[in-house]
Amino acid sequence: MTEATMIEEPKTGAEEVVWDLTPLYQNPDDPTLESDMQRLQDMVAQFVEQYKGRVSELNAEGLVQALEALEAIHDLSGRISSYAVLRFTEDMNDPERGAFMQKVNEFDSELTQQLVFFNLEWNALDDEVAAKLLEAPELGKYRHHLEAERRYKPYQLSETEEKLLIEKAVTGKNAWSRLFDQISGAMRVEWEGERIPLSVALPKLYDENREVRRRVANAITQTLEADTMTLTYIFNVLAADKASDDKLRGYPSWISSRNLANKAPDSVVEALIKTVTGSYDIVARHYRLKRKLLGYDELNDYDRYAPLPIEGSESFYTWEQARDIVLDAYHAFSPQMADIARKFFDEKWIHAPVKPGKSGGAFAHPTVPSAHPYVLTNYTGQARDVMTLAHELGHGVHMYLSGQENGLFALYTPLTTAETASVFGEMLVFQDLMQKEPSAAARLKMMFQKIEDTFATVYRQVAMNRFEEGYHTARRQQGELSTEQFSAIWMETQKAMFGDSVNLRDEYSIWWSYIGHFVSVPGYVYAYAFGELLVLALYNLYREQGTDFVPKYLDLLAAGDSDWPDKLLARVGVDLNDPNFWQGGVKAIEELVEQEEALAREVYPELFT
Repeated sequence: MTEATMIEEPKTGAEEVVWDLTPLYQNPDDPTLESDMQRLQDMVAQFVEQYKGRVSELNAEGLVQALEALEAIHDLSGRISSYAVLRFTEDMNDPERGAFMQKVNEFDSELTQQLVFFNLEWNALDDEVAAKLLEAPELGKYRHHLEAERRYKPYQLSETEEKLLIEKAVTGKNAWSRLFDQISGAMRVEWEGERIPLSVALPKLYDENREVRRRVANAITQTLEADTMTLTYIFNVLAADKASDDKLRGYPSWISSRNLANKAPDSVVEALIKTVTGSYDIVARHYRLKRKLLGYDELNDYDRYAPLPIEGSESFYTWEQARDIVLDAYHAFSPQMADIARKFFDEKWIHAPVKPGKSGGAFAHPTVPSAHPYVLTNYTGQARDVMTLAHELGHGVHMYLSGQENGLFALYTPLTTAETASVFGEMLVFQDLMQKEPSAAARLKMMFQKIEDTFATVYRQVAMNRFEEGYHTARRQQGELSTEQFSAIWMETQKAMFGDSVNLRDEYSIWWSYIGHFVSVPGYVYAYAFGELLVLALYNLYREQGTDFVPKYLDLLAAGDSDWPDKLLARVGVDLNDPNFWQGGVKAIEELVEQEEALAREVYPELFT
């Protein structure tokens, strides 16, 4: 059979749920697009003429005027680049879409090179002069942006060098990242005589039938092995490119630039990693219980997401059901939040169906303040897809609120706090479903799924951070790594998490190679753990304060990137600088495991006699 006759999956109602990009542009030949590109060039030329070489002469009022002009430039350029990126993710194997995105990337690179002078000149100011300017009340919403930019002062290069790095990124790391995306989008897994996308194959790891899980895991492994040489080379090139960039800028470690971008002090990140890796026993505790309930002598890697064999529990959700579940849970917390989330459905801001060539996984894209966010999912009707929808709509609500009050420079939150609303949205949906479910057996199944999602967000992401730490360090010390070396580091860091509770077969050793975050945003993954543990603290505050917490939470989302994360979170009662802060989140996860153990004894008393 061919791809055109792809497997007959149950209809979800999401098959025709595609986003409408016309609020950005009608199509690549839209005359408005061409005129906007010309207008943008004129705006940049005018900005360069007016401010280059003169930033040190600006007073507070002059800085505001410059940033207003810069904000308008970034908003317009962001509309163009967002349109190109979103259109590309619909079908990453379409040469025309790829060529159009490359055209926009090259255009954007040229403009960025012209504008690089502004931050360099601002950071070149004497610290005392800059501090005095930052005290001026006229700066208003731009104060934090200017203050935060100065954290890069020790690592910036000359204007010529900065321009060169921006230009070479188009044909360097960005090109390799695009190649990885295209290879991933083109991957097809042999399954029952058909070739299905990786995004369709991966959910089968949640199938109730163990033989199905084993076979699909092996089929995925074969698909990844077919591209081993290319994927290994891409990882090597990008690791070497990052090492070179870090050396040029003087970053002390592979993760330093990511921590700086995340506005997360090294000490905070180190405390997070240490706390999570120090509590890996919670993961093993859960999987030992799962092995007992499933009646297996041994859990293998393909059993990690196996559902409990509980009759009558719902396992398939139509798109309409998923929408109602998420909106109802959001509304119970805040009608305003639900109203914003509803816009994504009503105004076609979501791309939901699984399609050949489409970007895998799920994401939310903020675009720019003059437009609105978009969400992409690959919806197959599974319970996990409902939680993914809740997650991405949490991002969407955050992006919709963020920057409305404080403008474009506050829109793009650091990755660490960017996960706050998404994980909180998942928690709202989970708790709502748990409260409505009368069956202890069904609640146990839901609890298992939630805990494993939490593990995937906290423990798996930190284990992947340890994998990144391992291969970036090895690449810098040893030179180019072989597939076997990548795989050895992967297995070592994964086994550390599971201990003896799960048998990771040799077939699993290549599964590092399809994870896009390693390629596109090195160091990203710990942000998920940061966000999950932070949300557990926020949710506990919600349980304690009730409706009084809601406006403070929405204000936190609306604040976006308008201040340092620790200061924003202090407003809702969270102290990120407390080295013991993360222990509270881990304790909350342990309590979930204790709850599932109690439910397991209630549902399966015969196993505990």
